[in-house]
Amino acid sequence: MAWALLILGGCFEVGFTTCLRFVDGFRNIPWTAGFLASVTLSMGLLEIASRSIPMGAAYAVWGGIGALGTVLVGMAWFGEPVSAVRLLLIVGLVGCIAGLKLVSH
Repeated sequence: MAWALLILGGCFEVGFTTCLRFVDGFRNIPWTAGFLASVTLSMGLLEIASRSIPMGAAYAVWGGIGALGTVLVGMAWFGEPVSAVRLLLIVGLVGCIAGLKLVSH
């Protein structure tokens, strides 16, 4: 259950980084509300998951999911560059996330 919560928390990290693009100095209220809700849920789920998962592994996986998701959102919706090197690095990141899950007790 802790791993599912951690993955969900990583997804909310993608939500808050995406919202951050639109908050406009925290003047755009709907996007700011989305940012605040996402960051609260993301951090809260990380905290709950880290009760059962070693903190270093939990943080690395949470951050990795957030980074991976944010890069994919950037490429899919914001026209960020897609290249073979970026895709290879994304595969490496996914491998590291999976590896941390496999070696964490």
